[in-house]
Amino acid sequence: MTGAAGFIGGWVVRNLLDKGYRVRACVRDTEDPERTEFLRAMPGHVSGRLTLHAADLDDAGCFDDIFAGCHGVCHVSHVTDYNDADYVRRVCDHIIGSINDSGTVSRVIVTSSIAAILTEGDIHELVRRPVLYEDRNPDENSPKRTPERGHGYAIGKLIAQRAFSDAAAEHGGWDAITVCPADNVGPIQSKHQKNMGPWQHIIEGMLTGSYPQTGAYRPWMTVDVRDDAECHVRLLSSTAVRNGERYIAWSTDTRNVEDVCASIDRLLPELRHDAPEVTDDFPDHVKAREAELRAIWAGCELRNDRVRAATGVEFRDLDASIRDCVESLLSIGAVVPRQKA
Repeated sequence: MTGAAGFIGGWVVRNLLDKGYRVRACVRDTEDPERTEFLRAMPGHVSGRLTLHAADLDDAGCFDDIFAGCHGVCHVSHVTDYNDADYVRRVCDHIIGSINDSGTVSRVIVTSSIAAILTEGDIHELVRRPVLYEDRNPDENSPKRTPERGHGYAIGKLIAQRAFSDAAAEHGGWDAITVCPADNVGPIQSKHQKNMGPWQHIIEGMLTGSYPQTGAYRPWMTVDVRDDAECHVRLLSSTAVRNGERYIAWSTDTRNVEDVCASIDRLLPELRHDAPEVTDDFPDHVKAREAELRAIWAGCELRNDRVRAATGVEFRDLDASIRDCVESLLSIGAVVPRQKA
């Protein structure tokens, strides 16, 4: 699998090992203890069931030897630049080439994002089509939907999803299933992961005394990172899914960023967390639309019936995710919280 040292990837590795799989975990540098020590500490590594492999997504052929003999691939890793569509396609081609040459891979799980479903150039498209489910795509013809306007990530994720499903259909010997995770919240497994995703990093900021308002006043639309990993692994082995299908991994819980911060003291009063005020650095013309933007998001309907039917996953409550995230940031991330006098 790619991206094994990441927040999601690390939990996918642990989940696979817990279910008895043999895992070849790809990281950029196997000799980087900051990013690999937690993987080496897993019992599967001691026995040899988990092996670490150095691979750089930008290098064609880097996965040839690693994928040979594998039956499934979880492609969890991020590319370096989502704003360069040609580069995104090139990276996909590298990985697809190694899959095709393996002769053994029959299932590929591609990690995408809810951004590929709900990121609109014109936010009022969410009023016209407010149901957020797997078959929804952003309005790709919107002139406002460009990398220059901040949509490169969502565009790149759709490019990757289609590249893999099209290649699988052409090859005929393997299929590609896409997972679109929501805002991942939950415990980190290694100190470096506190800075590897926006949501746990924002919670770190809350603990230490500052945090920003979320973009466009969007509420957090969450999934526990452990449940996200469970969706990846169950889809990897499912016989009920077909090439080109995608599934949203989220609990459908939503919470405004200021309420997430307030949850820390409510869930862990012993911590005596001194909750800071949210920092709203939006320009005045965006602040003037706050009520409108919050109303648009509040009118959206989040659906997860399809992924629950396909995997049987029961999603954790957001409170459990916040609590476990905070405790891991303190114990593993060595974060020192700001406390009440």
